[in-house]
Amino acid sequence: MAETGRSTVPTVGVTFTRVKVSNPRRPDLVPVEFEFLIDTGAIYSVVSTSVLAALDIPRLERQVFTLADGTHQAYDIGEAFFELGTRGRTSQVVFAPEGVTPLLGAFTLESLGLMVNPVTRELMPMRLFLAAAAAALPPRVAAFCTRC
Repeated sequence: MAETGRSTVPTVGVTFTRVKVSNPRRPDLVPVEFEFLIDTGAIYSVVSTSVLAALDIPRLERQVFTLADGTHQAYDIGEAFFELGTRGRTSQVVFAPEGVTPLLGAFTLESLGLMVNPVTRELMPMRLFLAAAAAALPPRVAAFCTRC
């Protein structure tokens, strides 16, 4: 494994990183820090139910997910605060069964302004864009914007 900043890049092409998780509504509770598998194919982050219960994170809703084997399973969803280095944001989190590898999903990565370099598998800052309406663009730029 190679160390790259805060993330570990094993030779098999997956990336792990240490992340602190806390309850955004309970700053009096101590955050929990552990290793997450970065999974850009997962929409939400995934943490075991016992960890989220210890952080007193409320279950906000229940959603059905398609698993890697094609089956469907319903899981509760909450919202947690994720800290990675100097970056921190809230993001939705799935209440997972015990023993499941914690996953850092695409929404959490994007909310932190991070992306995974597809070649090196390193975490890096995203280049952030704001979309503009065609009317606000200069005419010669708007002419190329067919979906604005």
